[in-house]
Amino acid sequence: MSESWKLVYEGYDPEQEMLREALCTLGNGYFATRGAGEETDAVDDVRYPGTYLAGGYNRLETPVADRMIVNEDLVNFPNWLCLSFRPSGGDWFSLDEGEVLSYRQELDLLSGVLSRDLLHRDTEGRETRVETRRLVHMRHMHLAALEMTITPQNWSGKTEIRSAVDGSVINSGVARYRQLNSVHLEPLGTEQVTDDTVLLKTRTTQSEISMGMAARTRVTIDGKDVVAARETDSRDDYVSQTCTVAAEQGTALVVDKVVALFTSRDRALSDTGRAATYEVARAGSFSALVKSHVLAWKQLWRRGDIVLEPSDGAQMIVRLHIFHLLQTVSPNSIDLDIGMPARGWHGEAYRGHIFWDEIYIFPYLNFRIPEITRALLLYRYRRLDEARDGARDAGHRGAMYPWQSGSSGREETQVVHLNPKSGRWIPDKSRLQRHVNIAIAYNVWQYYQTTGDLEFMLFYGAEMMLEIARFWASLATFNAGLGRYEIHGIMGPDEYHEEYPGADEAGLKNNSYTNIMVSWLLWRAQELLDLLPETRREELTEAIGLSADEVSRWDEISRKMQLCFHDDGILSQFEGYDDLKEFDWDGYRKKYGKIGRLDRILEAEGDNTDNYKLSKQADALMLPYLLSSDMLGQLFERMGYPFEPELIPRIIDYYLERTSHGSTLSGVVNSWVLSRSDRKRSWDWFMEALHSDVADVQGGTTREGVHLGAMAGTVDIVQRCYTGLSIRDNVLWLRPELPEALGSIKQRIRFQGHWLALEITSDHLHVTCEEGGSGELNIGVGGEVHRFAAGDSQDFDL
Repeated sequence: MSESWKLVYEGYDPEQEMLREALCTLGNGYFATRGAGEETDAVDDVRYPGTYLAGGYNRLETPVADRMIVNEDLVNFPNWLCLSFRPSGGDWFSLDEGEVLSYRQELDLLSGVLSRDLLHRDTEGRETRVETRRLVHMRHMHLAALEMTITPQNWSGKTEIRSAVDGSVINSGVARYRQLNSVHLEPLGTEQVTDDTVLLKTRTTQSEISMGMAARTRVTIDGKDVVAARETDSRDDYVSQTCTVAAEQGTALVVDKVVALFTSRDRALSDTGRAATYEVARAGSFSALVKSHVLAWKQLWRRGDIVLEPSDGAQMIVRLHIFHLLQTVSPNSIDLDIGMPARGWHGEAYRGHIFWDEIYIFPYLNFRIPEITRALLLYRYRRLDEARDGARDAGHRGAMYPWQSGSSGREETQVVHLNPKSGRWIPDKSRLQRHVNIAIAYNVWQYYQTTGDLEFMLFYGAEMMLEIARFWASLATFNAGLGRYEIHGIMGPDEYHEEYPGADEAGLKNNSYTNIMVSWLLWRAQELLDLLPETRREELTEAIGLSADEVSRWDEISRKMQLCFHDDGILSQFEGYDDLKEFDWDGYRKKYGKIGRLDRILEAEGDNTDNYKLSKQADALMLPYLLSSDMLGQLFERMGYPFEPELIPRIIDYYLERTSHGSTLSGVVNSWVLSRSDRKRSWDWFMEALHSDVADVQGGTTREGVHLGAMAGTVDIVQRCYTGLSIRDNVLWLRPELPEALGSIKQRIRFQGHWLALEITSDHLHVTCEEGGSGELNIGVGGEVHRFAAGDSQDFDL
């Protein structure tokens, strides 16, 4: 098999173990388990075998900084991996004892199977080859399985094998959260169901999500079942079975463990424990489960793969990123009430919350499995009333979605956060990032543009967009002196500016990204109303009380938004940006080396990022990332500001010099906005973003959970940016401009129900409409629109 389908680690490295665990996480859109060794328990900063349920949250209180704070966390559910062995009278197998003679860990992206092959010498000199394979089943979403093959190399004798399910786990995977309460589970009991099957039941303490987890363990030698007496050790939160078998030198002993888990959030069940035991009883062997699991992944890759030739080493990592996206949300997620977590279900970073990273993630899903995007947008729709309450409580109209969302859709952003550099708890004002609302509306519109799913817009999407538009219109205030509308009291995407130096209250005025995107949204909202059939438009406007006068005000606001400029025409990130001090970039790089988290560095020095012209990540640059030059020109003209194409590269150069790139999303945006003007720099930024998790460039964050926004963003650069793929006026436009390092791109995309195969080189484009509905598609190349029906194929010279 091509190495472009494998993530391989040679040699055991305890310092890198938690990073490898995150990157080797296996999941199926319903639950996920980190790639920790089966024999290990959680050891702080060394290994962490976490298992996470999609949307499995729980709230706990902790006294912090003279106040009681409440945090909702993604819960670490019982560890099902527990499997180990020992020669009678010896120590349980552990990589921390004895000597690791050889070690290879391989994540097979094509099949979704994680394997290890190692040779270990214990403290008594006994050498044993241990081979493991593991899967979290992509088709049967309640199942996971592992296989351990134990082969004595220089010894024989009785051997004990212990298989367990451990419900005593806590949340301790993120060091800076360890001062907070972390016991999220309360035991509901254990039992031995059959000779080879045990059951553990548990429940979250506040959200009362109950889980039944059944584990079936069998042992074979030469393909024949080994009948052995089993000793069961059972507590309320832990249950294990230990059996003793005769091991012979050179003979493989195979342990087959299959696990089923169900929760009270599932449908069509009355008892989680019975459901789990029934499921594990009818599950086949590990070998049988591998076959159906591999088939499910084969079908996913048929939709989702992107082929790069040559790729300068990018191909495997692009596939790794796709792999983790499709493990976080998959066809199994379509019937679940979950959002898209910024850090996946791969660890406890960001507490598993949903931010605005969807804006980077949805484009890939829109063109591959839009049913998943629809389900994720329905997560937002179900929380629309909570967003309405949020807006009303803040004194506004419409719907105000939270910066961090979890189970209910209320604001989950913490009130204080810990700066690990200074050890101080700092007030957290990031909930003022109201631009998450723009992202949700943008995602709704992009989903509709890609799929043509009018039914979704009629009954879900339109209501969200209109209520978000109403929120922004109510937040805008008219400045009679300027004759323009302003937006105050918010934060932009930058995150390093929460307030003005010396200000008594948090928030900024007239963030350019926010104001321009609000103008775009209010314009789109009017277009949306025209799109709706008359009957549905009347029903919806009556239901939400939307009047013609209110829509007319939206039109006025969209034409009169205030923008600020400085330095001979540079678009200011926000009003007053020009009054801030320039930052000593060279001095701080020399002093600290990595300065991605200048907020922590400056706070530890008694200073503040609010004082300087600097950004953590793209803010103004988000505009050319999300909107084409033509659209920006139309918006500037609509607002009555002059616009020249040269404005965009000037903005790009200005802000790239003043960004610390403390977010993994920076490289994605930088690569995108440079793709037309400087393809070499674009490719360099692409490769940096591509390696952000694999190389853990932030120095320890990936081990806590991958960065799905950056992963999806790099895939989308290949999918849309380098291919020049965009949608305008119901036409799918293709304008490829490949970097020199990239010879060709091959991919299949789904546009408005049709599957298209695209083969692109620097000077050639081949388009095939493989299958789809009875209608025709409009595809634009080189300024001309071409009609395609199912079966049509055409070549274009570029």
